[in-house]
Parts: sequence; structure tokens; C-alpha cells
Amino acid sequence: MTPPIRFNIGCDLRFFPQGEAVVLLHLQAMQFSGQRLHQESLRVSAGNAGPEIPFDSYIAPGSCNRLLRVVVPAQPGVPEIFVAYRAEVAPTPLLHDPISVMEVPVAELPFAVQTYLLASRYCQSDLLRPFAEQQFGHLLPGHSRVTAICNWIRDNVKYAEGSSDTSTTAHDTLGLRSGVCRDFAHLGIALCRALDIPARFVSAYAPGLFPEDFHALFEVYLAGRWYLFDPTRLASTDRAVRIGVGRDAMDVSFATIYGDVQTTKPIVYAEIPGEPLIADAAPLTLQAVSFSDV
Repeated sequence: MTPPIRFNIGCDLRFFPQGEAVVLLHLQAMQFSGQRLHQESLRVSAGNAGPEIPFDSYIAPGSCNRLLRVVVPAQPGVPEIFVAYRAEVAPTPLLHDPISVMEVPVAELPFAVQTYLLASRYCQSDLLRPFAEQQFGHLLPGHSRVTAICNWIRDNVKYAEGSSDTSTTAHDTLGLRSGVCRDFAHLGIALCRALDIPARFVSAYAPGLFPEDFHALFEVYLAGRWYLFDPTRLASTDRAVRIGVGRDAMDVSFATIYGDVQTTKPIVYAEIPGEPLIADAAPLTLQAVSFSDV
């Protein structure tokens, strides 16, 4: 186990409701044995300096996903919802030799993991099975095969801001051969599931991104644990601060809005005190990285 490094993470979000609305937020760092919170603050207010707005909080059983719900009444109107989140977090990943990390036969998977073999809204693994079997079916099962999938995505899909939107699926990305981190993650998940390897979406804060933003990765269930992968190669997996996990991005969107609400691009940051804020400053780990066995 590597010595824990403390990260400073945070985000500022602004929403402009045009009437009655409900905003679900998924932006707080998870708290579990592989990731400890040392300090945390959250403010939801009517504007940057306005009065605080009440909200409900919820922790999803079994996943440690932390959700917030802000209800905007029809009267009186709230001109702006300002959300400011700050935290100091120490992830403690387990690092293993990738050669020793093998796939688990479907018959031996825990029942709770089985759901991550199924096709989902953005990860149509059933449509990608012929391609996955032809391209990767002959490879040695295990961490190395998932790495090969990530390598193929990185080499054959162009990372291009604005090349996709919230409706883009893994099947679309395979055809378009372009996308952003969420599209890379969806394609990796779908290809793994097509090979009967459980895979799930991970949202995270990650230092070294430019421009800074929420980052999407994916986890694969191997050798009795969840191992983290980033096919974009933009972040080192052992330095990710996990926000949430789900079947795909729909389960862990940082904001889900019900009602007429205008938004602006979130301001996100993740840094390690004392390290320069330079993209690619930290080398990418070559180890198999796991934060969780559930």
C-alpha cells in the first residue's frame, strides 16, 4: 500500500432556475476504507454571498455514493443557486503486479457484481460483442487484456472536446472514433462487458487535467477486487479521488436537473499541496490499482 497523499479538491457550480425546480448533485468525494476525508465543507446559497439554501443528503447503500437534493420553490423565485464544495482527501490505493490480477469466471462472481455484466443506457455491450470478441477475445484473460482494450481506445479514438454530447453512447463512439473522457470510459466498459468482464463507471477528481474538470474512468472486477483504468491516459489511476460509481454516466452525473434551469460550466480543481499545477506532471502508474473490493 502506498503512503497516503492528501489532495485538495473542490468545485463551484452555478444554476439559474427559471421557476420551480429540483437539482440533484453528485460531487462530494466518497468516504470508505480506501479513501478518507480529513476536512470537508459544502455551501448551497442564493448567489455567492446570499442566504443558504436547505438541501437533503443521501448515501446510497452499498456504493458510498453521496447525493444532494436542492428543491427550488415556485415562489418566491431564487435567481441563482451557488454551490461551493471543498475537501481534503487521502486516497489509499492498493498496488498489485498486473500479471497476478486475473479475471473471475462468471459462475464465481458475487451476485452484487453480476449487474455490471449487463448492457446499460450508454454501454450497449450486446451490440459490441462481435467486435470485442474479434479484437480482444484471443488475448490472455486478466488485467493485461483490459489494458489492451484501453490501449486500443487510446490509439484509435481521438480525444476531442465538443465531439460528443450527453446522448452519445459507446456504440456511437466506436463509430465516430472521437469523444471525451466519459465516452472513452463508456467504450471501455462496453467492451469489457461484451467479454463477460464486469465493469462500471467512475466519476472522480484528478490532478493534472488541463483544463480542470470532473474526470471519467472505469473499474473492472478482477481477482476479487475492483481495478481502476483510464483509457484517456490523462490521469494516473493511483491519484484519482473517487466521487461515485455506477452502471454508466447516468448513475453518477454531477448534476441531474428537473425543471427549467440554466447552467454554466463548473469550476473544478484537484491538487496536491506542494506539487506544480502542470498537466502530465505525475508519471502514470504501471501497477494494477484498486481502491475497493465492493
